[in-house]
Amino acid sequence: MPEPVSLVVTTLNNAMTIERCLASATFAQEILVLDSYSTDTSTEIAGKLGARIEQQAFAGYGPQKLRAVSMARNDWVLLLDADEELSPGLAKEIEAVLEAGPDVDGYRLLRAEWLGWRWPAGGTRLTDHLRLFDRRKMEMGEHPVHAAPEVEGNTRTLKGRLLHHGEKNLHARIDRINRYTTGSVPVKIAEQARFLRLKMVFYPPLAFLKEYLLRRHFLNGWAGFIASRSAAIHAFVKYAKVFERVQKDRREARPPQSK
Repeated sequence: MPEPVSLVVTTLNNAMTIERCLASATFAQEILVLDSYSTDTSTEIAGKLGARIEQQAFAGYGPQKLRAVSMARNDWVLLLDADEELSPGLAKEIEAVLEAGPDVDGYRLLRAEWLGWRWPAGGTRLTDHLRLFDRRKMEMGEHPVHAAPEVEGNTRTLKGRLLHHGEKNLHARIDRINRYTTGSVPVKIAEQARFLRLKMVFYPPLAFLKEYLLRRHFLNGWAGFIASRSAAIHAFVKYAKVFERVQKDRREARPPQSK
């Protein structure tokens, strides 16, 4: 008997992408969607595809995903974002793993990011994310923006691609950068981030070079160049916002000067 798996997805107004997300994992014995009271047709679409719909107000990226995982009926969980889908090759690979029986505690999936108008070229280095795991050995990271599951045990990276549709244009990408960098400020403040001036100067070009050369976005033409520049903008804005907060806090902590 194959290992039963629950496809778990959290949603909030994802009508544009939820259908292809759920339809890409037809092998799942259960589809669970935890919705944050969408005002579009996300839940109607998911329901037509056989999903069990639960609703809860958004509690933060990590807590919301953790709650969704805890509601699944199977111990093995495939956790996807609503704007992601399994490529046909990856779906077959996961199905084969479950059919044979998992040989590790979790599987990492290589994620290909939509680059505005194209998918990355074959030689691009993709990021990997833990998405298929035994929830009995899983813990959720605590980062307010980049919370991700972790497992106590061995993991293995599968070969197929997880397709992330992400932002459909540069406008949406800049909006995401603004949201994520604002969410990261409390973390950096709590870590007592140092050398902020140097980081504002040197991290952005390093972030660009990492994306453009090390991850080989130069293979993706102008789409790769824009993606790499966006990473540099993200790096600068993140530390600039932390610097701004530190300066404001210091100014407010000063005693008022007498006239």
